[in-house]
Amino acid sequence: MKMLRSFLASAPSTRLPEICRLLLVASLSWGTGCGHRTARDPIGSTASPPPETVPAPPKQDDAPIRFADATSAAGIDFVHTDGSSGRRYLVEPLSAGMASFDYDGDGRIDLYFPNGAPLPGADPAAVPPRHALYRNLGDGTFRDVSLAAGIDCRAYGLGVVAADVDDDGDPDIVLTTFGPKILYRNSGDGTFIDATAAAGIADGEKVGAGAALLDADGDGDLDLYCANYVRFTLDTHRARTLKGFPVYAGPRDYPPWSDTFFRNDGDGTFVDVSESAGISAVAGPGMGVVCLDHDDDGDTDVYVGNDALEGNFLFDSDGKGGFREMALAAGVAVNRFGAEIGSMGTEAGDADNDGRIDLFVTDFQPDLPVLFRNLGRGQFEDATADSGAGSGAWQYVTWGTAMADFDNDGFRDLFLACGHLNDNVESFDDTTAYRNHNLLLRNVGGRFIDVSVAAGLHDIPPHSARGVACDDFDDDGDLDLAILNSRQAPTLLRNLDRERGGGNHFCQLRLCGRRSNRDGVGAKVTVVAGDFVTVDEVHAGRGYQGHFGTRLHFGLGPRGRIDRVEVRWPGGNRETFSGIATDRLTTLVEGTGAPLIPR
Repeated sequence: MKMLRSFLASAPSTRLPEICRLLLVASLSWGTGCGHRTARDPIGSTASPPPETVPAPPKQDDAPIRFADATSAAGIDFVHTDGSSGRRYLVEPLSAGMASFDYDGDGRIDLYFPNGAPLPGADPAAVPPRHALYRNLGDGTFRDVSLAAGIDCRAYGLGVVAADVDDDGDPDIVLTTFGPKILYRNSGDGTFIDATAAAGIADGEKVGAGAALLDADGDGDLDLYCANYVRFTLDTHRARTLKGFPVYAGPRDYPPWSDTFFRNDGDGTFVDVSESAGISAVAGPGMGVVCLDHDDDGDTDVYVGNDALEGNFLFDSDGKGGFREMALAAGVAVNRFGAEIGSMGTEAGDADNDGRIDLFVTDFQPDLPVLFRNLGRGQFEDATADSGAGSGAWQYVTWGTAMADFDNDGFRDLFLACGHLNDNVESFDDTTAYRNHNLLLRNVGGRFIDVSVAAGLHDIPPHSARGVACDDFDDDGDLDLAILNSRQAPTLLRNLDRERGGGNHFCQLRLCGRRSNRDGVGAKVTVVAGDFVTVDEVHAGRGYQGHFGTRLHFGLGPRGRIDRVEVRWPGGNRETFSGIATDRLTTLVEGTGAPLIPR
């Protein structure tokens, strides 16, 4: 109600039709006396999933997408801890997202796993856990190089993002924690240094969340957006019970933080401009963050998933470093019933191949994740029911997510990491479990069907999953997955599409900016192959408080020839590149293509 009052007070009369639409949507929930279940209300709800008519999933032998568990063979021996001792501190289930990126410039995608830290009551004799950086050796295995790389991080990790913040050609790492933010600056020789103090991004003692890097003011360097959760400290811990069983407190038990926005001054330092940029005007329990050009005006906007309180945020950029929050007006604050969304993970991509970037948000059970279809001109609609994007998800808490084309057929599929907060949830709710199998929804021409079983996900032991990273870890032309599992070892899923004779073509692109930022973060890329046109953007920060996909991957289906690739770089420079080969990785350097006159 508060969001609508604020919108009405600021809206001009010319927006009356939009206001009426919002009132109609909101009435769906207000008419029940605000009785809809929110993401932290009693879990034993009798709510039923909305009916959906979806095609029957294929049998395993016929499945076009198939994964195999490659964790053991990869040599990854990291084990996550949330530092718990049974006291159920609020931060425990929030740990952690994860990241994939090429830290040493050898062309292979490496992995970063944040970790928790001991909380009061934990075994004092236990070896303190640390974060882990794994180098991809190129033969299907990874090596823990954390200490050799200068990363001996024992902070309580929550979120991570990676990109070149100092424009020296190497990706740096930003961490959000239960405590200060941290910047590890890449030295370019395979090692990192802790540059937090010099950069000025510590931001006090907060419960951090998702982070994203973007060029908000068009000056060619990357600014830093950090979501914050709620004003929780160990001293303000609240014990909660449900049906006589201990459970975690939720976001409604504490006041929310406003988020933090740092301007990159290009000299190794950042300045907190949250207030002047318009970010601190609102506050919510932020979790996942993803940046996108939601209205296709050439400026990078910021979408923040808030955990079932106040609705999500969409900060529309003015291209000069200022923002205006407009999620409700754009149709992405709440779902189609007017209810807030749990919003653990946020993802952006073109789900229906219409040339516009859509949004996908994961949620708490028994509510469905939400696919917001981009209608153009800055407007979205909840297309979850129409598209089947929530298929099979109603009984799960969903966290990390990736919108990616796993079978290279030209349509982006959806992967959802599943796992409950409470390890005792089966004691009071027989519709769900603490550890679950993950979900894979295959995109069949704009509609999604649950192919989790056929894809082999039920052959893997269930976990309580959190962060997800999606990249081509073995460089064979199909996208693989890495999942951080709470209190357990991670899972590395190898995509078997190429081994099984998948005949579809693909294109991988790595952008290198010159006038714009080095990683091309914020660029919009259009690939044209005959009758097929597909688009994507370069993101730094996405999913559940994580990072992946700096190297763009486009499935092309049967098309073996690319006519051209069009790039709109951050700042507006447009180029077209020709002679791009399929089925390989190509680097596009700003200024080396042909100038493209905007349509």
